[in-house]
Parts: sequence; C-alpha cells; structure tokens
Amino acid sequence: MKKVALITGASSGIGKELAFIHAEKGGDLVLVARREDKLKQLKAEIEQKHNVSVVVIAKDLSDINAPQDIYDEVKQQGIQLEVLINNAGFGALGKFHELSIERQIAMINLNVTALTSLTRLFLPEFINQNKGKILNTSSTASFMPGPLQAVYYATKAYVTFFSNALSEELHDTNVTVTNLMPGATESEFGSTSGMDKTEMFQKTATANSVALDGYNGMLNGKIDVISGLTFSQKIMMKMLPFMPKRMLLKQIRKMQEVK
Repeated sequence: MKKVALITGASSGIGKELAFIHAEKGGDLVLVARREDKLKQLKAEIEQKHNVSVVVIAKDLSDINAPQDIYDEVKQQGIQLEVLINNAGFGALGKFHELSIERQIAMINLNVTALTSLTRLFLPEFINQNKGKILNTSSTASFMPGPLQAVYYATKAYVTFFSNALSEELHDTNVTVTNLMPGATESEFGSTSGMDKTEMFQKTATANSVALDGYNGMLNGKIDVISGLTFSQKIMMKMLPFMPKRMLLKQIRKMQEVK
C-alpha cells in the first residue's frame, strides 16, 4: 500500500469526504468506523472510482480496547501509515445531570481517549521515519464552555490544546499535527447529538468543504484550520476574548436550546 491514511469516523460526514479526497490524490486507505456495512460500501465505491486499495476495520472507538486492536490489525497486515486522521466523535444535547452518564463517558472515551491512544500508538513510527501527518478533528466549540453540551465542548478543548502542544513538541521533525475546527457542518453529528433542531445548525457548511479545508491545511502543516463559519459566527469568534463570561455562557446556551 502507498501513502496510506487511516481515518476514523470514516463512514459518513467529514470522515467520508476526507477518504474520497485522499483517494483522489492516489493514496490508499484504512477506514475505521462502527458500521461495517457502511465501510464495505464505501470501500467498493472508492476502489472502483479511484483505483486505490482500501482496508476496513469495524470498531467502536468508545471501547477502551479499540485503539490497540486497530493498531495490532494494521501491523499484522504490514501497513505503514503516512497519515493519521482522528476524525471520529459525537455529542449529546442536554443538561449534564439529565443526560445518561454512560453516554457521556462513551463520548469522553471516543472524543478524547481513543484519539490520544491512536496518536500515541502511531506517532513513534512517524518520528522514526521522520515523516508523517496527523489531522485531529476538533471544533470551534473548543474556544468556549458549552452549556447544554458541557462534556462535548470540554472534549474538544482537549483535542485543540493536545494537538497544538504536539505540534510544538515536534517542531524539530518533519512530522506535523493539524487541528481542524469546524463550525456547524452538514453531517450525521447534528441528528445524533440533537443539534439539528437548534439555532446553531440552521446554516451548516458542507462536509466536503470542511474536509477539503482540513486536508489542505494538513498538507501545508498548519497548526489550526477553522472552517465552515457563517459571517456572523466569524464576528462572534472575534468577540469571544472581550465578552464577559456570564454573557458568553448565556449566549451559547440560547444558541443550543431546541426551538
């Protein structure tokens, strides 16, 4: 296999678009997601359209053992990665004390623990060969606290700061870490989290445009890539450092209330 990229959350949305973008450039793929049927369908479509090799690994990354299982399977097949894209993630809308603790712990396991584990497993190989690129999908949510999505916003803050710190740790290598921060994006995330019924998701960016921004930013070794914001959202992002905390929290809460 050549120019292999491993992509998590590859069965839909941004992850699926990233898979097509990488394949268009002639790169082979290892696609990871829970739904094996979706992965096999995507594999057949990509291989037929782009004449590349695609390996599918069906794993639930909220399972604490999944990252090691994925790494072991990649090694058993003799695959050498050049790109790691940690894209899988999910959210849940509601008050922290009313949401299922099991779902929120699963969210932490997927959004934080799996991303961290996969990075730790594959990064030493990138460093040893002195090349490799990592793209982590965070969110513009990482800039602020998120009332009604307290755990989700906190997990994305982790992803952003973790990615940025690694980028500097690797400054003297040819390995780069890029942090992708989408705004509201047209994908299954909106419906699975409940966000599709809120003000924030009334105008969404396409998954393809966000994936393309992230992929190109990764190729260029950018530290952060912000994508998919409306004009008003861009203005709000610039105002964040100057807003009183209470005002900011109230504004975020209102944007996430179901209409």
